[in-house]
Amino acid sequence: MTETSPIRTEENEQLAIPGELPVLPLRDLVVYPFIIAPLSVAREISIQAVDQALSENRMILLAAQRDKDEEEPDADELFTTGTVAVSMRMLKLPDGRIRVLVQGVARARIRKIVTSRPHFHARIERLEDLAYDPASIEKEALMRSSKRLLDRAASLGKTLPSEVMVIANNLEDPGRLADIVAANINLKVADAMQVLEAVEPKERIQKIHGLMEKELQVLMVQAKIKSAAKEEMNKSQREYILRQQMKAIQE
Repeated sequence: MTETSPIRTEENEQLAIPGELPVLPLRDLVVYPFIIAPLSVAREISIQAVDQALSENRMILLAAQRDKDEEEPDADELFTTGTVAVSMRMLKLPDGRIRVLVQGVARARIRKIVTSRPHFHARIERLEDLAYDPASIEKEALMRSSKRLLDRAASLGKTLPSEVMVIANNLEDPGRLADIVAANINLKVADAMQVLEAVEPKERIQKIHGLMEKELQVLMVQAKIKSAAKEEMNKSQREYILRQQMKAIQE
């Protein structure tokens, strides 16, 4: 195993990011700043990108594909907004695949794909969160409501790590809260990209709040279906027991 330590700063915004980075296309995943994610890398262009990052500064741009089934995406098939990440640990497997643990650092936009082979290499522009009013009543209301929706989702069976719940409930930054929620509720790529592309924190929390409301509706319907199925099963069991009892009496 090749192992490195995560880059530690008080805030990742202080970390210097190069103007050009290798690009790792992601099939069905969006990674956010400050989020740690394990990745399985199998395609040659992706392995080359990881190797290039490890040989330089361990930084790589993670960019989602528009079509997850495309084996060899062209440059225009990548979303232009991605996340600069740092490789924390890497393991090369016997079959040639790579397991890599990455930590998101900052949002970035692809300005130009410099080369496409042997891997994507892009000129990038860092995207800073826009300023927001910390005393905004609307922002505070959205954050409180989003936290309640997250708790409600967990109570309805949504699998969420306990540490994520603790961190989310203690966050006071709307942008950070939106990112950690988006990273843990299994959004479709198109929805996840809406959150990633929102550089204004209040807009970001608005988007995740709407997506959480939709997710909660789905969970409630699933809970009703599960309850109805359980009731039907119990009814069938009761009827079976009654038939067996009647049969025993008749005999």
